[in-house]
Amino acid sequence: MPSRPNVLFMIADDHRWDAIAGMGDPTVKTPTMDSLMARGTNFRQTHIMGSLSGAVCVPSRAAVLTSASLFRSGANQINRDYAVWPQVMRQAGYHTFFSGKWHNDRQTFADSFDDAAKIFFGGMGNQYKVPVFDFDPTGKYPKDARYIGDKFSSTLFTDSAVQFIENYDQTDPFFLYLSFTSPHDPRTPPGEYATMYKPEDVPVPENFLPEHPFDNGEMRIRDEMLAEFPRTPEIVQQHIADYYGMITSQDAEMGRVIQTLEEKGHLDNTIVIYTADHGLAVGQHGLFGKQNLYSHSIRVPSIFAGPGIPEGVTVDALTYLYDVFPTVCDLTEVDCPDTTEGCSLVPLMEGCVDKVRTTVFAAYKDIHRAISDGRWKLIRYYVSKETGKGTDYIQLFDLEQDPWETTNLADLPEHADRIRSLAADMEMWQTETDDFMKGTPILPM
Repeated sequence: MPSRPNVLFMIADDHRWDAIAGMGDPTVKTPTMDSLMARGTNFRQTHIMGSLSGAVCVPSRAAVLTSASLFRSGANQINRDYAVWPQVMRQAGYHTFFSGKWHNDRQTFADSFDDAAKIFFGGMGNQYKVPVFDFDPTGKYPKDARYIGDKFSSTLFTDSAVQFIENYDQTDPFFLYLSFTSPHDPRTPPGEYATMYKPEDVPVPENFLPEHPFDNGEMRIRDEMLAEFPRTPEIVQQHIADYYGMITSQDAEMGRVIQTLEEKGHLDNTIVIYTADHGLAVGQHGLFGKQNLYSHSIRVPSIFAGPGIPEGVTVDALTYLYDVFPTVCDLTEVDCPDTTEGCSLVPLMEGCVDKVRTTVFAAYKDIHRAISDGRWKLIRYYVSKETGKGTDYIQLFDLEQDPWETTNLADLPEHADRIRSLAADMEMWQTETDDFMKGTPILPM
């Protein structure tokens, strides 16, 4: 058995932070995720920094790989001024393996992995007919080598991960990167999961609205066209039922991977991480997509379990998705590159500190900016210079009293100083991250 722990990193697509039974959702069934939470540390306030395009998954995954902020990590092409996480693990002696969705550039992929299987170089599509490649050590991946997978996406990718674990006989530790397309649409859960959740039994979200109350500048993007206007409770219930079916199906596949680790004697020496590239509205605030900065879209699951990780711990400190890279370096005693901008979360796990940052910042295109200190959250909306769409508007939410973000307090005079303070924090973030919108007034003129 290798002296250093193995790493299993699992990332989903579109999984909202609280759509897990162990997080308090009374409807969805997620026994594997729940068990990971019970034997590990759960970070409840993990955010993404947003996106500069409608394909939010691309920059989020770039941030995972580089531990760099939104405006520097790169999107379609990874910023090679930054060290790349699986490459760092590979150089440190880890055998790196990948299966699933890779939505970043192929050169970074080729430089990152010793082996792979069922590689999907794309964003979304038919969950039963995923176009995939086998591993190509030359890194070329010609089109004529692509073929259609013969199973549902989560099963297809998981089979490859299971086979890798079953056959692994090297003395070096492994780094297994398993990337699901689930629960992204088309939400077509397989087999029994297609009918597991009856729409009429699914609660309508407390912040349900028939339509978003103002033009947020992205009212008719693809994700928003997945359901009719105005939204109805019945439409939302059906979409959430399908969403939950996808999540529970994926949870079962995750269980297969963990069971295989246990059967092969690796589980006690493997750090297991589960997260997602972003969340999803699925009917909240009259929205269906992730092209917004409400909590349902910018907060993601973040669960760590395994050697050196405290069991049954929940952390409410503000964290980022891009903290995973330096955290794993810390846990595996791999030298963390000085290009990483995230924070190791080990001190939070161990209770040595109560925070690693005081605020989190997020952005979407040139129309949304947000800042939160954990309790108070300011969202600034702009009219897009590019499209002319959007609204000059501010929202202020008290997340402690109003976690569903339904009551805008921005117009109340007693909050004027708080808004100015949050705006000042936002300006600092914009300067620190090289936001192209820095200098644009945050408070409406």
